[in-house]
Amino acid sequence: MGTLILIRHGQSQWNLENRFTGWIDVPLTDAGREEARRGAELIRRCRIDCAFTSALSRAQETLRIVLEAIGQPDVPVEQDQALNERHYGALQGLNKAETAKRYGEEQVHQWRRSYDVAPPQGESLKDTAARAIPYFTAKILPLVEAGKTVLVVAHGNSLRAIVMDLDRLTKEQVLGLNLETGAPIIYELGRDGAILHKTVHTLLEE
Repeated sequence: MGTLILIRHGQSQWNLENRFTGWIDVPLTDAGREEARRGAELIRRCRIDCAFTSALSRAQETLRIVLEAIGQPDVPVEQDQALNERHYGALQGLNKAETAKRYGEEQVHQWRRSYDVAPPQGESLKDTAARAIPYFTAKILPLVEAGKTVLVVAHGNSLRAIVMDLDRLTKEQVLGLNLETGAPIIYELGRDGAILHKTVHTLLEE
């Protein structure tokens, strides 16, 4: 049995400003760094064998904070843009509310929440899944199936694609899936990749 831990990066500056971020490199806020530390406390007992993250600094910084917080700063890490956030194309950097006024709320809602409709010059969730899932299947899943404990720190949409694949969600079901920043999702997987147990943590105050 192996363990897979998924963590969405902590709050970024553009999360705070309600902007479309995509592949733009934006730092974490102080609140985002605190989310990373709080999320780390929930996996403190795990002995991480290796970690994966995206090519974007907000995910890399979250991973660094998590590994330092659990006292395992020397874990081998692989970075790859296959785990990057969905590319929002022409919308990157724009405030979401202002974008809705410019293009219309219905159009922006379709770009944001549909499965296979991409914004101008950008990616749909389907496009994001088309790069994230093959990478996950080739590089990460075999390690978990071999009994390793693997930590993946990435982004809302790349991780939604991975959860969609693991949980066998339909394209309709995945549209309602939202991942909390900084909060670990832990899968215990068998050697055949079957889910033996899943724990979804939250950082929200009760």
